[in-house]
Amino acid sequence: VPAGPARGGPVLPEGEPLRPLPKLRNLSSRPGAFSGTLVAAPDQLQLAPGNATEILAYNGVSPGPSIEVTEGDQVTITFENKVPGQESTIHWHGLPVPADQDGNPMNSVASGSARTYSFTLPADSAGSFWYHPHPERYTPEQVFRGLAGAFIVKPKVDPLPSGLGDTALFISDLRLAADGKIPPNTDDDWANGREGEHVLVNGQKRPVMTLAPGSSRRFRLFNACNARYLKLAFEGHRMTLVATDGGLIPEPMAEIEEILLTPGERAEVVVDFKPATGRVSLNALPYDRGRMSGQSATVVIPVLTINLEGQHSAPIALPTRLRTISPLGAPIARKRIEFGERMTNGPSGMGFEGFINGKPFELGRIDLVSRLGEIELWEVANPTDMDHPFHLHGTQFQVVEREQGGRNTPAPGLAWKDTVNVVRGGTVRFLVRQDMPGLRVYHCHILEHEERGMMGTLNVR
Repeated sequence: VPAGPARGGPVLPEGEPLRPLPKLRNLSSRPGAFSGTLVAAPDQLQLAPGNATEILAYNGVSPGPSIEVTEGDQVTITFENKVPGQESTIHWHGLPVPADQDGNPMNSVASGSARTYSFTLPADSAGSFWYHPHPERYTPEQVFRGLAGAFIVKPKVDPLPSGLGDTALFISDLRLAADGKIPPNTDDDWANGREGEHVLVNGQKRPVMTLAPGSSRRFRLFNACNARYLKLAFEGHRMTLVATDGGLIPEPMAEIEEILLTPGERAEVVVDFKPATGRVSLNALPYDRGRMSGQSATVVIPVLTINLEGQHSAPIALPTRLRTISPLGAPIARKRIEFGERMTNGPSGMGFEGFINGKPFELGRIDLVSRLGEIELWEVANPTDMDHPFHLHGTQFQVVEREQGGRNTPAPGLAWKDTVNVVRGGTVRFLVRQDMPGLRVYHCHILEHEERGMMGTLNVR
């Protein structure tokens, strides 16, 4: 059952041609260098006829401009915060950057101020990353109002055939009131995480992409929603997984019917489309992530339509090997993270409080300490009533196993991750090594939960 518009809300146009993400212009003329400017500011967007919606945008567009660089590049981004009355930052989600360049809440940029982020991308860092604000108090609002963008790091030599193309699908969601405005969070949003009724791809509702029948296509999938889980499936087709959060995996994983992306996660897939003409829908299938109140959605949401038409094309074979990933090895230190949550009743009504290891986040407090270069085993447990995506700043990690109901399931293979779902009643174990010193944060990537306490600070020294 497809989802319809919210009762009384604007009807967004559907079926327009898929727009590629606009690219941030490189202002540097030096080889191996990328320089650009991102300005966060209010803007007006004509989302539906007769309704102008005030959003937040980077450089006047939402999603923000796609930043496309090559591994090994020196990257310099000047950030201007023109969001009235709110601090902001730019967090380079998943990228291996120094702690003081990571856009953590402890390094906020005041409204009306600017700063420059500068970092060099190491070799073997190609992948699909993204950027978004990460200030204390304002992260959820700034993201659901439009501040987020793709950050794509290309390899010097791509093992995937160029004939596959390279299509970014940056998925977000949006809630609009009857007057076309973006309303603030409700108590239910703070408890369960905000889900907008309009699911957008590259800022459009159910756009259309035209491909040749029988063709093969590479898609970069981004979940840039505050809280919505995306269980994605191409109608009548299977996918081949070629990359996770941290880039290519060692070998393609074929015959995948659906892929679950929690908020913050990314994946790259290749789809071999059938030789017949027709229409294929990329759908977000129902997923029960648990809720503190109410019920999870049970509808299928069409996200993108692919028209197969024109001259027939032959499928493209993938290489059997994509990348070498070395196991991190035996850990010499261990850490345990445990999510916690509770509902409260106060003067303003229902409230939500989140915890990690029994404590809500406190700016300036150090919760954990890691030694530079040491391999650690992290155990992330979730005894709460809903799933929580766990995100660690500063590096990528290798999931070892998942535990649920007393049963341990090994990871299907080596892959680099920075965000992983921890199901309710379950535990995830991963190996990690931090190679740059400084303060990092770790948190639930349901942004409302992060803001209400599900975050901690790691000191790497």
